[in-house]
Amino acid sequence: MSDPSSFPTLHTANFLLRQIAQDDLADIFRGLSDPRVTAYYGVSYATQEAAQMQMQWYRAIEQQHSGIWWAICRPDAPAALLGTCGFYDCDRENRNVDMGYWLLPEHWGTGVMRESLPAILSHAFSQMRLHRVECEVEPANLASGRLLRGLGFVHEGRRRQVAFKNGSFVDMEYYALLEHELR
Repeated sequence: MSDPSSFPTLHTANFLLRQIAQDDLADIFRGLSDPRVTAYYGVSYATQEAAQMQMQWYRAIEQQHSGIWWAICRPDAPAALLGTCGFYDCDRENRNVDMGYWLLPEHWGTGVMRESLPAILSHAFSQMRLHRVECEVEPANLASGRLLRGLGFVHEGRRRQVAFKNGSFVDMEYYALLEHELR
């Protein structure tokens, strides 16, 4: 990854959001090979070697300044990854970015994302100087829809059959948060 000293490490009351490191590969693979995690996520990997592509993607978006992705950990166990969250497809001219996230199933329903996402949203608006954060969610992913609405995101509508996944077209719900709407 890029120089760790320049990476924006974030802290919440209960979590540390740090740069993803090569040592995280096993946990990244564990998450992105779990059908429960990838049911509503855009990528999955069959082998740890294949998951190296995800590690390369994290590095590439950081180096190209088109995104940034954090490992979510507990401060007392910074090597144990709980999940990840971040931004991609940054449009600097229009000052907007797409947001994504995933969490290992044993941490679902424990408030990890509810606490972590406001930290990266604050970073997007204050440090990255963005105006809008967007998020795409499959309609069946009710938990993500609730999470986003709870964070102040506005549901802007559904795009019909906009994504091709597992051999068929799927609809996507679109949510967005503007800078002045951050709670």
